[in-house]
Amino acid sequence: MNAHDRVLVVEEARQPTSPAEPLEALSDQELVRRARRERQAFGVLYERHVAAIYRYVFYRVGNVEDAEDLTARVFARALRHIHNYDDRGLPFTAWLYRIAHNVVANFHRDNSRRPSVPLEEVDALGSAANEDDHEQRIDRERERARLLRAVRKLPPERQHLLVLKFVEQLQNAEIGQIMNRSEGAIKSLYHRTLLQLRQIMAELD
Repeated sequence: MNAHDRVLVVEEARQPTSPAEPLEALSDQELVRRARRERQAFGVLYERHVAAIYRYVFYRVGNVEDAEDLTARVFARALRHIHNYDDRGLPFTAWLYRIAHNVVANFHRDNSRRPSVPLEEVDALGSAANEDDHEQRIDRERERARLLRAVRKLPPERQHLLVLKFVEQLQNAEIGQIMNRSEGAIKSLYHRTLLQLRQIMAELD
């Protein structure tokens, strides 16, 4: 998608709504039904979820320009396929995250780059409270860098899980909806991921 297409997606999504139609008060599912015939309804969905999708994409690619471009692709694809969206009792955000996951996976495949969490944003992986002591702060930064090196060695699916868990702060049931797995399967995958992460970090010592 070129810059012109990105601008069109954003401008389309941000078209003002009619005062007679308080779309902002509608649920996601109601907005999806309206969006199939009204672009303004999709605009409300865009404004409601663009920050979360951008944050997710950014943590997977670690670059502002790429994150902006890929976020636009996610919503362009969502708009293009909104007629194919099937509720099935799942939140609309689960559908968006799945699209985002596929867009990011295609991006990394096309660029032959492994998904990674950007080093400068490691705080979201669960950092300790700020200490005033300079030595403690240096030790903490070293530990963060070590953690990120370990995370980058994980398979993409497990990086995906960690971003949803620690960056998006989603519950296992919500992650299961996004990754199309049961809550129990997510718990098991999370446990295996932590074990693998611990093993990798031990090898970095």
